[in-house]
Amino acid sequence: MAIEAGTKFGRYEIRSKLGSGGMGEVYLAQDTQLRRLVALKILPSKLTNDPVRLRRFEQEAFAASALNHPNILTIHEIGKTDDLHYIATEYIDGEPLREHMRRSARTTKSNGERRGPQLPIIINEALVTAIEIAKAISAAHAANIVHRDIKPENVMVRRDGIVKVLDFGLAKLSVTQPGEVDPDAPTNALINTDAGIVMGTATYMSPEQARGLKVDARTDIWSLGVTLYEMLTGRPPFVGNTTTEVLAQIIERDPVPPGRYEPQLPPELDRIITKALAKDPDERYQTAKDLLIDLKRLKRQLEVASEIERTIQPNDVGGSAQVDKPWIRSKVGGAETDQRSPLQTASSAEYIVNEIKRHKIAALVSLLIVAAAAAGIWAFVHASNVEAAIDSIAVLPFENKSPEPDTEYLSDGLTESLIYRLSQFPNLKVSPRSSAFRYKGKDIDPIQAGSELKVNAVLSGRIVQHGDDLTISAELTDVRNNKQLWGEQFVRKMSDLLATQREIARDITEKLSVKVSPTDLGLAGKHYTESNEAYQLYLRGRYEWNKRAGEALDKAINYFNQAIDKDQNFALAYAGLADCYVVPANRRPPNEKMPKAKAAAIRALEIDGSLAEAHTSLARVLLVYDWDFAAAEKEFKRAIDLNPGYAVAHQWYGGYFEVIGQTKEAIKERQRAFDLDPFSPIMNFELGLGYYYDRQYNKAIEQYEKLVALDPKFPPTYGQLPAAYELSRMYDQATDGFKKGEAIRGGSEWFFSKAGLGHLYAITGKRPEALAVIHELESLSEREYVPADRIALIYAALGENDEAFKWLERAFQEHAFNVAWLKVEPRWDTLRSDQRFIDLMRKVGLPQ
Repeated sequence: MAIEAGTKFGRYEIRSKLGSGGMGEVYLAQDTQLRRLVALKILPSKLTNDPVRLRRFEQEAFAASALNHPNILTIHEIGKTDDLHYIATEYIDGEPLREHMRRSARTTKSNGERRGPQLPIIINEALVTAIEIAKAISAAHAANIVHRDIKPENVMVRRDGIVKVLDFGLAKLSVTQPGEVDPDAPTNALINTDAGIVMGTATYMSPEQARGLKVDARTDIWSLGVTLYEMLTGRPPFVGNTTTEVLAQIIERDPVPPGRYEPQLPPELDRIITKALAKDPDERYQTAKDLLIDLKRLKRQLEVASEIERTIQPNDVGGSAQVDKPWIRSKVGGAETDQRSPLQTASSAEYIVNEIKRHKIAALVSLLIVAAAAAGIWAFVHASNVEAAIDSIAVLPFENKSPEPDTEYLSDGLTESLIYRLSQFPNLKVSPRSSAFRYKGKDIDPIQAGSELKVNAVLSGRIVQHGDDLTISAELTDVRNNKQLWGEQFVRKMSDLLATQREIARDITEKLSVKVSPTDLGLAGKHYTESNEAYQLYLRGRYEWNKRAGEALDKAINYFNQAIDKDQNFALAYAGLADCYVVPANRRPPNEKMPKAKAAAIRALEIDGSLAEAHTSLARVLLVYDWDFAAAEKEFKRAIDLNPGYAVAHQWYGGYFEVIGQTKEAIKERQRAFDLDPFSPIMNFELGLGYYYDRQYNKAIEQYEKLVALDPKFPPTYGQLPAAYELSRMYDQATDGFKKGEAIRGGSEWFFSKAGLGHLYAITGKRPEALAVIHELESLSEREYVPADRIALIYAALGENDEAFKWLERAFQEHAFNVAWLKVEPRWDTLRSDQRFIDLMRKVGLPQ
């Protein structure tokens, strides 16, 4: 169906036909409202009666319109006029990649020979194009959209060189699982639809597409590999006289390595294409981003080699120097493979001596040129290092791309391990876990994350586990100038996880250009254990511990104990065990959990006295359970000396100052903790707590309301924000707040909300309601641990002091957590003049 020029579709006026695209005709049109040229894809009315075709046409529109990327065709509007459906897209002033390849091939032929010495130009052009396509499909995959029809006809090259991926006519939401039959698979379409519609092009189909199986993002990686292969060699990897022959080759035969057709191809490029064309999707690149990293790294290496070649290329003075392919480093299975370049051997003593013997004066001139070039390169690199010096970094949560269940601990654990190791450098600010993990599960640009976290560099990556095989990809980005500083892919066995984590940390350190001492390097590369099994169990323990919930803490304790069984000298596992027992979310009685926390922390320090975390946990036990305030202060100071950037040490040190009544100093430490970790709910909470104990209730309320905006479901908030409301006589707000907290049955926070509500009822004259809360808590205390001081608080508000002191004495005997804060808690004010309260404070050791 041809549509004449001048025909209008809504606000669009047809100018000319551009061609056919997917299942529709494409026209150049004028947007009469915005006065811009657009491409209008129109589905003829006779095809709208076919629900399958109409669905696929709409699928293309909605899939593509969900994407916003510079390398993806922009959708302006989806509409319908009369019986005609259309999509208005940006108009691309350029040519399809297919035509671009033909024209490029024609212009590079010389004397009938194919490409010849101009191939390096083609290599660079092909890499640039492949990189742009990889960026596009990576963005689509992040939105759970698989293109399923990547081929030169679906890629446009603008006149300015920008590459655009279009025609998402075969795109579908990626909700299928590999290995299952796909009713919409291209081969099924070939079989089940009429001859007028051929979904996909057989040449570019992945093996799983060719078999009619369900596909995932890895099918686009295969198709891009085929496209890159064809760009470089002038032929597709699989050819045949019929579609059936092509599909059979795709399924059964391995492609001829592209280097066989083009010997000048760098071996690394040969490897990249071969990996993209692996028959088994599990052996292919697992994400487009992984492929993108390798392509970009190779492009940089080729550019550097080209610059060096131009720099040292001699004139006709005494012979010529030969520069071979660049040196490519690839890490696979723990080994490094070098494709050696004469650039390295050319500087050897043997080469210099031989050249001097052969061409005395000419060699001397050549050596001077090389020396001058080397000096220039050194100055350039040195200046670049100075410019690129990094003093702050964020490690974003590694993406877990593993198909196996129960592998999230690997990605989270690797992220935490890297944060921990990089935090050992005193001259490097590292965003803490709670700040970095705000981005977990979110598709966010590293540049944006780095800007929000106020750091110079961002490390991001992905991890894939298939059985015992592990693939880790990582890249380091300089946020200041959007420049990738480093990128690497590590293909390992699970048994190599521990060594790989150290290797990544070491490689990153080398790229940061941060000033480090030998001692700092030693700490960052420290071997905490040599047992890979123990290390994996430790990662599982930390993963559960970070959930801060009763059942998860039990699992964490079990994992840490298993890690210790594997390695009796694994200090970090003991430190993790201490953390499990010391946090309030652990609802065991203090007499049960605190001695265990202390023993684990002491054992960790016996093994490794440099662990700031273990010193901090020990200090916490000394403060809130042993009431040994002098010893607690000593441990807090030691922890801060070892790691000034450890926010928890400052957080809990602030608690020490509150306990002894120095509330202004407490606020200063809480503020330091907050500055180190501003997105952490607990740091926000405890800064508010500092204001509360200093009786600055307005500031406490302001801080807690900010916390609600940050995390409206953080349980501790609803034990203290309502208390600040209550003391400010904002009783309605206090009631609502305590009831919100009462509904959250997490750790000990529930008791604070429940008892707070009882205290509020008491001071507002609602005695029956207050007694009902007491009865509920007393009954509960017969079945599980209830902090006795919480019940005492309600009796004190009712004026029943004898009962209050009975429960306070019980709290003293069990060393309840909040007994340490008797001196500063405002709600004990009604008892302060009672000698029994004074005696109790003296027994605890609190200053009078």
